[in-house]
Amino acid sequence: MTPPEHTAALAAPVFERDEGGDGFAAWFPGPLVRKLLLVAAVAVVLSGALAVWLVSRTVGQESMHRLVGQQNDEVELVARLLASKIEQSQKVLATVAEGITPEMLDSPSSLEWLLQQGLPAVRFFDAIQVARKDGHLSVNLRYGRLEKASGLDPAERDYLVRTLVGGKPLVSDLIGTAASDARVMFTMPLLRGEGRVIGAVAGVLRLQSQGLLPHSLALPARAESRLIVFTREGVILSHPNLERVLGDVRDEPGLGEAYARWRRAGQPLSGRGETQTLAGHVVSLAAVPMPQWVVARVSDSQEMLEPLHGAQRRAWWLAAAAIALVCLLAVAGIAWLARPLALLRQRARAVLETEGEGSFGELTPDDAPWPRCAGEVDDVVRVCTRLVERRRTQQRGSETVVRQLQAVLAHAPLGIALTRGDRIEVVSLQACRMLGHEPQELQGRDLQTLLAPQQGGEGAFGQVHAQFEAHGAFDGELPLRRKDGAVVWVHAQGRALHPGELARGTVWTLEDCTAEREARLQQTWEHTHDALTLLPNRAAFEQRLQVLLAERTGREGRARPGDAADDRGVLLFLDLDHLTVVNDVAGHDAGDDVLRHLARLIEAEVRQIGWAARLGGDEFAVVLPGSVLARGVEVAEQLRAAVQAWEPSYHGRSFTLGVSIGLVALDAGPQDAAAVLYAADMACYDAKRAGRNRVAVRRVRDGVATDS
Repeated sequence: MTPPEHTAALAAPVFERDEGGDGFAAWFPGPLVRKLLLVAAVAVVLSGALAVWLVSRTVGQESMHRLVGQQNDEVELVARLLASKIEQSQKVLATVAEGITPEMLDSPSSLEWLLQQGLPAVRFFDAIQVARKDGHLSVNLRYGRLEKASGLDPAERDYLVRTLVGGKPLVSDLIGTAASDARVMFTMPLLRGEGRVIGAVAGVLRLQSQGLLPHSLALPARAESRLIVFTREGVILSHPNLERVLGDVRDEPGLGEAYARWRRAGQPLSGRGETQTLAGHVVSLAAVPMPQWVVARVSDSQEMLEPLHGAQRRAWWLAAAAIALVCLLAVAGIAWLARPLALLRQRARAVLETEGEGSFGELTPDDAPWPRCAGEVDDVVRVCTRLVERRRTQQRGSETVVRQLQAVLAHAPLGIALTRGDRIEVVSLQACRMLGHEPQELQGRDLQTLLAPQQGGEGAFGQVHAQFEAHGAFDGELPLRRKDGAVVWVHAQGRALHPGELARGTVWTLEDCTAEREARLQQTWEHTHDALTLLPNRAAFEQRLQVLLAERTGREGRARPGDAADDRGVLLFLDLDHLTVVNDVAGHDAGDDVLRHLARLIEAEVRQIGWAARLGGDEFAVVLPGSVLARGVEVAEQLRAAVQAWEPSYHGRSFTLGVSIGLVALDAGPQDAAAVLYAADMACYDAKRAGRNRVAVRRVRDGVATDS
C-alpha cells in the first residue's frame, strides 16, 4: 500500500541509523529536544541577564538617588548662604542708619564726614545714599567719592522714595543692564524714637562683589556641573561663564525646561530644594525668598554616573562568563535526561519506514524493544503502538463520509455549491443541470463569469459583495448564464462557512425562480405585491386572511363536539425598531436594504409553516395557519432573536436593530380580518410601550381585542 504524501515525508531518514543501536544516533537529540535545549539555554541566559540588569538598575537608581540628594542639599546650602548674605547686608545697613542722627540730615558736611571716615561699616557697600523726608538727596557716595544728586539712577531714586513712603526696608530687583554695572540696592528708613520716618539710607552692592555674588561662587565643584543664580523673571545673576551673566535662563540647556515647569506650577519661593531629571540633566532648584532669587545646580546625568557605568560594565562581563558556564552545564544535563527520547525517535522512524512498506508499523519479534522510561516516554510508547490501527479506522471513516457527501450532492433537489475566494470548488448535480454544465466544467470557475452581463451581471456581483459586507450573508435573486447562452434566474442564498471570513469558503443554495420572476412582470402581480420586498402587500394580505378566517369559521360550524381546536392559527404583527436611525445616519437606500433583508429573514423563518406580507413602512405581518398559541410565541421569539443578532453595516458603521411583535390567536367564532389585524397591532403597541424588542400577546373575542 502506498503511504500518503505527508506520511512518506515523515518516513524520510532524518539521521543515519546506528547499526549497534547504542552509538551516536542514540545520544544525538532530535529536533524537539534541540528546541528544548535551546529554550533552556535561552532561559538561563535571560534569567541571568535579567538578574544582573535588575541589580545594576537598582544600584544605578540608588546611586542616582544619593547624588540627587547631595545636589539638592548643596543648592539648599547655597540658598541659605545667599539669604544670610542678604541678611548681613541689611544688618550692616542698619548699623549705618543707627549712626545717622536727625541733625546730620540738615548738615551735609557732617553727614559726608561720617560716611567717609566715621563709620567703617560704610565701606561694606559700593555706594551709599542718604535722603531726607522731603526726598532731597543729602549724600550720594559712590565707590568712596561724592557725586551729584542728579547722577543718581532713577531706579535707585525710586527705591529710596518707596522706603520714605512705606517706612520699611527694601531689597531691590536687579538694577543695570550690563554685567559690569549690575547691582542690588538695600534701603533702610531713618526713624525717630516714636517711629516717625525722617529719612532713608541706601546701600548698593555690585552683583559680582564679595558681599553678594562673587565669581568664585559659581565655579563648579565638578566639571559636569554648573551652579547658576537667577531672578524669578529668569535673568541670570551668577554663572561659571561670565558672558552668560544677565542672560536668559530659558536658553540654558536642561535648566530652561525646569524653570518653565516651576513657573507654570506657580509654587511659592522657599528655601527647600527641588530636583528634577530632564533630558539627560539633573536640575536642583532652591529659592532665596527675600530678593526672590533662585539657586540652581545643573548636572549632566550621564557624566555623573560614568564611574558607576564603568563598574557595571565590568560586572556584566563577569556575569556573562558565569551565565555561559551555567548554560553549558544545564544543556549537558538536559541532553542526558533526554536520551530516552532520542531512542524513541529511532523506533518511531523504524515504524514509519515499515508503514511505507505496507505493514502499518506492526511489530515483529525481531524488532528492537521500545525504550522504557517512567513518565512521558512510556505514555508515548503506548500511544505509538495503537496509532496505526486507529489511523486505518479513521481512513475507512473518511472514505464513508466522502461517499455520503457525494450522494448528497448527487440527489439534493436544490443546487448546492461551495466557493472559496469567488471560485467554485464543489458543485451538486442539480446545480450542474440548472446551468447545463458538467461538474468538472464548473469546478474552478470564477462565480463572476457565470453572471449574465446583459441582465446587469456586473451590478449583481457588486450587490453580492455589498450584502455580504452589510449583513454577512446574501439572500436574493441572481441572473446566471447557462452553457447554451440562455439566462436562468435563481434565488441564491450564501453563507460564509466561518462567519466574517469569506476567504475561507462560502456555501450557496440555488433555486430556479425564473417562472416566479416572469409572474412578477405581469400587471396583476404589481397590484398584490410590494415592489421593494417582493412580499404580498396589505390589500392582498387582508384578502387572504379573510379567506382563511372564513374557512376556519365554516369548519367550526361543521365540527363535532369534542373535536380539538388548538390548531386554528396565529397572527404576528411586526414593527421594526430603530429603522429611523439607519435612515438618518446611512441614508434611505440603506433603510430600504434593511427592509429587503428583513423580508428575506422573515420568509426564511416561516416559509414551511406560514406566509408573510409587508403592511407598509417598517410593519410586517405573518400568519401561521396551523400553529397553536405556544408555537406562535416560539416562532415570534425566534424572529425577535434573529433580528436582534443581525447587525447590518453601512459606510463602516454597524447598527443594532430590534423588532416589537404583537401576537393574536385566531380563536373560534366569526372574526373579521381588520379586527384581528387591529388586535395584533394593539399587541405590538403593548410590546413597544413595554420597552420595545419583545413579544406581547392578545386575544380576539367577538371582534374585540382583549389582553391575554
